[in-house]
Amino acid sequence: QVQPVESGGGLVQPGGSLRLSCAGSRSITSIYAMGWYRQAPGKERELVARITSGGNTNYADSVKGRFTMSRDNTKNTVYLQMNSLEPEDTAVYYCRLDSTRGLYWGQGTQVTVSS
Repeated sequence: QVQPVESGGGLVQPGGSLRLSCAGSRSITSIYAMGWYRQAPGKERELVARITSGGNTNYADSVKGRFTMSRDNTKNTVYLQMNSLEPEDTAVYYCRLDSTRGLYWGQGTQVTVSS
């Protein structure tokens, strides 16, 4: 299996929290960055957060102060802690691994923020 695998999505009320995980396959080597992207219905896919192998992290303005991305290099896994969720955060969230051999997308996990 080469494709990264996301988990942790679900339904949450506004103001709630979720934690997403993305496990990269050990067969994917030379990874220089890992990122979370999302796509809402009728909208283009957008960057949410991205972390480089050097530890530099950047966030979309819409999630700064609410979302935190972290990584466990020993497990080739990244996490996205999402707090203070808003209905506008509803989307399919995708993990992407950036390798010198190419870009690897996960299948996505649905996050729905609704009361």
